[in-house]
Amino acid sequence: MIYSQGSEKQYHINVAASEVGKYVIMPGDPKRCAKIAKYLENSKLVADSREYVTYTGYLDGVKVSVTSTGIGGPSASIALEELVKCGADTFIRVGTCGGMDVNVKGGDMVIATGSIRMEGTTKEYAPIEFPAVANLEVVNSLVKASKNLNKTYHTGVVQSKDSFYGQHSPEKMPIGYDLINKWDAWVKCGCLASEMESAALFIVGSYLRVRVGAIFLTIANQEREKLGLENIQVHDTEGAIRVAVEAIRNLINEDKLKEK
Repeated sequence: MIYSQGSEKQYHINVAASEVGKYVIMPGDPKRCAKIAKYLENSKLVADSREYVTYTGYLDGVKVSVTSTGIGGPSASIALEELVKCGADTFIRVGTCGGMDVNVKGGDMVIATGSIRMEGTTKEYAPIEFPAVANLEVVNSLVKASKNLNKTYHTGVVQSKDSFYGQHSPEKMPIGYDLINKWDAWVKCGCLASEMESAALFIVGSYLRVRVGAIFLTIANQEREKLGLENIQVHDTEGAIRVAVEAIRNLINEDKLKEK
């Protein structure tokens, strides 16, 4: 069933194919879109619908968009599905996370190579045995950008969850015994950080055959706090945004070389 009632615009994000680029940066917070769009040339607000705000501009003469996803897998997967219908095929999620590995400190960048599917959205796309994995080209581009901008970064697996307070106050939850045991398992397995969207984006991206990656600013690390280690908090996402923009520029240049 088509819900757009004859409009060329997608039902939730309210964007038409001509209004978005092939490359899209995806923050969670709608208010962050304008901040990212400032890095684009001639950027314009295209749509403001629900949690989905979209700006489109240019990088090196190539059309690039910014679309917010809101919080969590369900809204992120909707945004990705509808943007792909509009012709986009390369996506970088830029957001925040909480560190889990003690070497991940507040202010560090975390580049996800894969995500633990501790959420519900992906179960409606793929069997649980199928891994949520980032696109290698996007990962490599994010690593290159982090190095060029002299950012401290980590690459590895992150955890995607549905309950923010289930992470921060698991002992208060009726199912706390399970949350705590699994958290401890993820930490022992070397999980870098916890966030809420990447598993959904990676699985949907795999299914739709598009490139998806993710970079996160580490706000703080509750494992470091538990151990009495220094645990600074950093909330300014500017560094992660700059890395994402630089990574998109890298991908544009690499794609141009492939076309020659």
